[in-house]
Amino acid sequence: MLTAKQHELLLFIHRRLEDSGISPSFEEMKEALDLKSKSGVHRLISALEERGFIRRLANRARALEVVKMPENVGGKGMEAVAKVTTPPASQPEAANDVIEIPLHGRIAAGVPIEALEDSQTLPVPAALLGSGEHYALEVSGDSMVEAGIFDGDFALVKKADTARDGDIVVALVNDEEATLKYLYHDGGRIRLDPANASYDPQVYEDRQVKVQGKLAGLLRRYH
Repeated sequence: MLTAKQHELLLFIHRRLEDSGISPSFEEMKEALDLKSKSGVHRLISALEERGFIRRLANRARALEVVKMPENVGGKGMEAVAKVTTPPASQPEAANDVIEIPLHGRIAAGVPIEALEDSQTLPVPAALLGSGEHYALEVSGDSMVEAGIFDGDFALVKKADTARDGDIVVALVNDEEATLKYLYHDGGRIRLDPANASYDPQVYEDRQVKVQGKLAGLLRRYH
């Protein structure tokens, strides 16, 4: 049996994964469920994990995966779950297929810095990339740590010039500086939000910001 909040969170995560391929941040989950603190989100996540509805994926940004969903909901709201079905296991993609994608220097996860220069290439397992054209950027800074993105990680970016609210994007500011942030449309302005309480959002006029791509995955080296 799932509680109403557990069921609500599971549906929210499932819909976000279907929509963007990236699970929501703890801050987004807190706001969506109207919770007072992130500790409440942690408790709900742990409960769903214990019941086998979700699992955490190691070394992945916003690493949550929905394993199964309630099939039906009883007549007394979201507390009653009738039957659970597990999606059929899919065949894993070949792990030895490697694609070389452009590597464009370092990008700030804190204060914007120049990026998209000194092009090299980075070998990436094909299983980490979906359709479309991709490039990689080395992350510099700690302002996205709450999204699981750390200094020295390689951000795998799908080229795109538009994004939805809540997407993690490479945003080019004033045609010269790029940064990795959550993007939100705020009236006629663009707000670039960090995932670190120590940093403030950056607000620009719409014309000052160009979306250069959306985060598709991460690579991390361990020394």
